[in-house]
Amino acid sequence: MTSPPRAEIVVDLDAIRHNVGVLRELSGVTMITVVKADGYGHGMLPVARAAREAGSEWLAVATLDEVARLRAAGDTGRILTWLTVPDEDYDDAIRADVDLTAYSLGELDEIEAAARYVGSPARLQLKVDTGLSRGGASRRDWEAFYARALDGERAGHWRVTGIWSHLACADEPDHPANDAQEASFREALALADDAGLRPELRHLANSAAALLRPSARFDAVRCGIATYGLDPAPTVDHGTDLRPAMTARADLALVKHLDAGDSVSYGHQWTAPGPTTVGLVPVGYGEGIPVHASNVAEVRVDGKRRPVRGRVCMDQIVVDLGGDEPAVGSDVVLFGAPGEGRPTAQDWAEACGTINYEIVTRIGGRMTRRYVDTTAAVGGL
Repeated sequence: MTSPPRAEIVVDLDAIRHNVGVLRELSGVTMITVVKADGYGHGMLPVARAAREAGSEWLAVATLDEVARLRAAGDTGRILTWLTVPDEDYDDAIRADVDLTAYSLGELDEIEAAARYVGSPARLQLKVDTGLSRGGASRRDWEAFYARALDGERAGHWRVTGIWSHLACADEPDHPANDAQEASFREALALADDAGLRPELRHLANSAAALLRPSARFDAVRCGIATYGLDPAPTVDHGTDLRPAMTARADLALVKHLDAGDSVSYGHQWTAPGPTTVGLVPVGYGEGIPVHASNVAEVRVDGKRRPVRGRVCMDQIVVDLGGDEPAVGSDVVLFGAPGEGRPTAQDWAEACGTINYEIVTRIGGRMTRRYVDTTAAVGGL
């Protein structure tokens, strides 16, 4: 038995292609489109195909499982991956001609062992920590790290295809960490050159730096959130034409009247000050709706913004209809592209005290996905 979706995520693949095209033209360098975490909640495989169609030379993911999904789906282009753990199985990734990332001498040892076993050299990128203090080789280790990488390259265990790092504060263009990290990265590149390494790509810029810091673009930029049309630096006026690709929507399940003094949802965290109507929307934290949206987020119903009332539940939220009585089954837009009264993912992020990345990446659960495209019909995946 099949039923129409009660709630769905609608992804505009044309918007993805548009955004990739805008970012490529703006940056003027090689584009690495980041499709990790199931394409930031948009669906990794359809997004990857759209990015390739728009000219993205590279894709990037965090884990080897994500690499395997891309290759199994038929993507044969360049893919960068970077987040591994000890005793990771690198064999299939080397066979799949993927660009692995190493942070440490221990990872280099494991990749060498895998390359020996497979009988084929790996593609290898080296990540250096320039101030994020997360993944990447620490400054004190750079010389030894580079020397080991060069030895492995000369021995035929791998080819060093890139050196890269990641910015901590690129969404704040005046933050002093940006200058410090770029200077540190340039030092890292100079040391690599002195060591005899000749990487294909040097890359530092994420979405925010791709938009706001031309000096950080080097040979390539890695664009994640901007690919999906969300602003990586929403407090900075940069004027880039990004188009949000995701709309989260549902059907209105119920309309009911409340009297003054009636309280709503668990804990009775909201009480009607006067007579009103409320609507039941069949999404909750089981679909990734943040509990922090309770009493602060808004949705659009019947052309108007409607506030969430009471605590977000596992399967549903209640919204204040202010005395209106839209028809059951009416369209409810949680967030989408700006305009026509629609809240945006950024609106939800600000209401919930988080970032737009989290809003779109966590949404899903029992919601279905549907893809729209002005150039071709694409079914839901």
